Amino acid sequence: MQKFVAEFIGTLTLVLFGCGAAVLGGDNVGQLGIALAFGFAIVAMAYGIGSISGCHVNPAVSLGAFIAGRMSAREMLVYWVAQFLGALVGAGILAAIAGMAGGLGQNGWGPGYNGEFSMQAALIFEVVMTAIFVIVILGSTSAEAQAGFAGLAIGITLAVIHIVGIQVTGVSVNPARSFGPAVLVGGQALSQLWLFFVAPAIGAVIAGAIYRFRVLR
Repeated sequence: MQKFVAEFIGTLTLVLFGCGAAVLGGDNVGQLGIALAFGFAIVAMAYGIGSISGCHVNPAVSLGAFIAGRMSAREMLVYWVAQFLGALVGAGILAAIAGMAGGLGQNGWGPGYNGEFSMQAALIFEVVMTAIFVIVILGSTSAEAQAGFAGLAIGITLAVIHIVGIQVTGVSVNPARSFGPAVLVGGQALSQLWLFFVAPAIGAVIAGAIYRFRVLR
């Protein structure tokens, strides 16, 4: 139960801080500010709940950990439920504060969305960036890694991914982060949600397999 609660709170916080920066502060802080909000949220949660659940707050991370042999299928499913519920509640809190008129920082691609990148570009970006992100997480939390720095490495990586990719997809690399806003916003965000499940899953499997078969060891 502790791990469930930790993952719920962590994912809620990630969505509320990250998407909240986009919705409530985007005009003032810009792309860099939004990127740092996502990154700092992960740093905060890594040190806040990392000792309890590992601070996955991302179904793709849990999938990568499962593929790498670091968690059971049952535990992964418990994490997934907590993460999706947390993201939905986080998006709901943001909607209660900001309303729905300006959106909830939902992910997307194509005409009318940020840089209007193609579906192919969105798919490639999300697969590659999720793989890199999960590789950093698995590497920085391994027994061989220097203790105490994982949260910083992971948060900085997520911030850089956002700096690079906000114009492409708004950056998901996290199905739960995409799920919460899309379910509440509906429309195009919901119709495009499949990509933000499929692409991060592919990236997570790639990263998990790299550690499962000791490609980096």
